[in-house]
Amino acid sequence: MLAAGTAVALTGCTAAQGDPAAAQVPEAAGQVPVRPALLPPPPGGPKTAVPPATITALPGPGSCMALTVDDGASAEVVGAYIQFAKDTGARFTFFVTAYYRSWSEHRDELRPLVESGQIQLANHTWDHADLTVLSESSVADELSQCKLFLRNTFGVDGSPYYRPPFGRHNAAVDRIAADLGYRVPVMWYGSLSDSGLITEQYLVECARKYFNPQTIVIGHANHAPVTRCYGQLVDIIRERNLSLVTLDDVLTVV
Repeated sequence: MLAAGTAVALTGCTAAQGDPAAAQVPEAAGQVPVRPALLPPPPGGPKTAVPPATITALPGPGSCMALTVDDGASAEVVGAYIQFAKDTGARFTFFVTAYYRSWSEHRDELRPLVESGQIQLANHTWDHADLTVLSESSVADELSQCKLFLRNTFGVDGSPYYRPPFGRHNAAVDRIAADLGYRVPVMWYGSLSDSGLITEQYLVECARKYFNPQTIVIGHANHAPVTRCYGQLVDIIRERNLSLVTLDDVLTVV
């Protein structure tokens, strides 16, 4: 059901490195309010042109960071990310797994943020299948169903960006995705390692490791611990003078 293992191979930041009692963290615990600190808007200036190819970081010099949030298995966490954006001005790119009801449940709250550009939506397939083991027609269905959902629900289709589940893609998958308008597979440089259940302490450790200039960082809207860390994430971003951006804020695909 969840994107377990998404960040394991590429980040070296996995639940196994955290508290061995991580699996015992209760999801039902209350949320800690975000500290009252607004994040700055994205920097102005021209966008960076990138070719239609896989990206793992934001190109060039700068002080931006793209926090990209996958899946959406938990309606609670999706809602908390939306509130985080409202409270702080944080900008996110959500890679939507359209099968999860959380996206429909939060449509009315999320759509104005999408329309304003504060939150960007992109394609993370219909139900998080490993695209490299599917037939070509099934790969197309996974991406097309998510595309249709995004268009019907939010008025956007997420192109030109898609994130292959588990980070697994190949030339055939990329060709099919490109035919549907998804010309840029988006990978990542660092991870909050929260595709599965981890401790808040370990999540913040991962943020301190990977929140750096020009990085693309992957998080997940699957488990509650992240909702109790927003104040600490804001502190790290501000301490390092980073600007949270969506992909569309800083990139244009040529």
